[in-house]
Amino acid sequence: MSRIGKLPIPLPKGVEVSRNNGAIRVKGPKGTLERTLPRDMEVVVEDGRVLVQRPTDGKEHRSLHGLTRTLVANMVKGVTDGYSKTLEIHGVGYRAAMQGPNLNMQVGYSHGVEVIPKPGIQFEVRQETNTRMFVIQISGIDKEVVGQQAAEIRAVRKPEPYKGKGLRYQGEQVRRKAGKSAKGGKGK
Repeated sequence: MSRIGKLPIPLPKGVEVSRNNGAIRVKGPKGTLERTLPRDMEVVVEDGRVLVQRPTDGKEHRSLHGLTRTLVANMVKGVTDGYSKTLEIHGVGYRAAMQGPNLNMQVGYSHGVEVIPKPGIQFEVRQETNTRMFVIQISGIDKEVVGQQAAEIRAVRKPEPYKGKGLRYQGEQVRRKAGKSAKGGKGK
């Protein structure tokens, strides 16, 4: 039995789960999420919790069991608490600002980079006072979309290994390389 798949998902107050034609819909205080699940997996709602059951112990059903349970648990957490990722901008002259709902960044190119948020995503930009570093907060209710949007923003200017300039996740360690080593004088 899948150790993850057999765990029940507790439903907080105000969260409703319904299933129709292979799709599951989770409605909560922050919004509504809908996703198509593997058709063989059965989702049962009882006693304020959600259970995911599989029809057989075949390899494919075992692998889908834990996946389906995790997808439903992420949807329940998303509509109650939401998800967020934080990016940091390191580099002299690198900055970010909001222009309406869009994010505008200056990250070392000859032009600014404008990022339009995906549906259900909000950006927040703040500047740390003591380090003059900009912090971008990406939030939404769908874990997959929040992670994808953060990855796309980070890909605009990945951190480089010599000076560490660029966009990185909060807490991400950048492995630094030594620069050129200087040779002493003109030798024979």
